[in-house]
Amino acid sequence: MQWYTEVLKKYVVFTGRARRKEYWMFTLFSVIISIVLSIVDGLIGTRNDTGTGLLSGLYSLAVLLPTLGVTVRRLHDTNRTGWWILIGIVPIIGWIVLIVFLATEGNAGDNQHGPDPKAAERFGTGTPNADPGYPTV
Repeated sequence: MQWYTEVLKKYVVFTGRARRKEYWMFTLFSVIISIVLSIVDGLIGTRNDTGTGLLSGLYSLAVLLPTLGVTVRRLHDTNRTGWWILIGIVPIIGWIVLIVFLATEGNAGDNQHGPDPKAAERFGTGTPNADPGYPTV
């Protein structure tokens, strides 16, 4: 749950880097919450003709910016610009390419987007997972 709440705390942070674990755990929790809310929408009758429910729709809007932020930071970890998120607009091929980018191991060491979020684990210094790779001032 820590990975989910950390992303929510940094909901408009589009700089720095995000580990695969941070991205995929946030995605997993979001999918589970969406499924539960969709079931609740069906039970209480707030689902419309298109199958979209009030609660699940509100949740989707609430996590839109955090999802964009963590996705951009994840792309930064693979040394790609956040604009690569737009490849998801292309049906099927774009989705596959984006999933591959998001699942790719991040660059070891610092890159143009910030310090390596796994540096503590790789080099045995600092506290692992103390800060998920956001640049400090």
